[in-house]
Amino acid sequence: MASSSPLPTLGASHSPLTQLVADALRERIVSGALPPGERLVEGKLSEELGVSRMPVREALRQLSAEGLVTIEPRRGATVTQFNPGQVHELVEVRATLEGLNAKLAAKRHDPAQIAELERILAEGTRLADSEDTVLLMKFNQQFHDALGHIAANSVLQEIMHSLRDRTALLFAPLNRDRGKQNWEEHAAILRAVIRGDAELASLLATRHVYNAAQMEP
Repeated sequence: MASSSPLPTLGASHSPLTQLVADALRERIVSGALPPGERLVEGKLSEELGVSRMPVREALRQLSAEGLVTIEPRRGATVTQFNPGQVHELVEVRATLEGLNAKLAAKRHDPAQIAELERILAEGTRLADSEDTVLLMKFNQQFHDALGHIAANSVLQEIMHSLRDRTALLFAPLNRDRGKQNWEEHAAILRAVIRGDAELASLLATRHVYNAAQMEP
């Protein structure tokens, strides 16, 4: 298994500890720092984070509900590991919904929101060759979230938020060497959105997901 770097101490914070622990672990999981199959030992995590076992246990249950962690009797908690069939299904669903997201954004595009999307695109493109996978992951999330704000469908965004976290488990190890390509594809999607070409935006967004997963539609 890949070695884990020290986690930030959270015990001194006044924010809800369970949420802080969940956020810290989620970031490390979706960035690939904690790879699929990695054991998540409550005692070790509580010591590294500077908290008791209770918020760690609750955070693991929360992440289990999100699909990022698998909890099994006697085996404990591990980072979720998908089989090939599950991978195909997750990618298929995300590609379809990202296509819908881009299609709606092209139909409902708002100049102020598009300006924000252009800002994120410029910054993401500038950082495309960075080795900071967590930073790139955050900007990638910001781009898709901003596109979702333009699409203006709250039900779709709620579904996509959970799905993006789960599929990030798949994409993190694959996307370390395609940062520039990711942002070139983002730029093409944005151009279609600005032109109001809903069908092209949908096609490009769908293809972008399959490219990121290195799979054929």
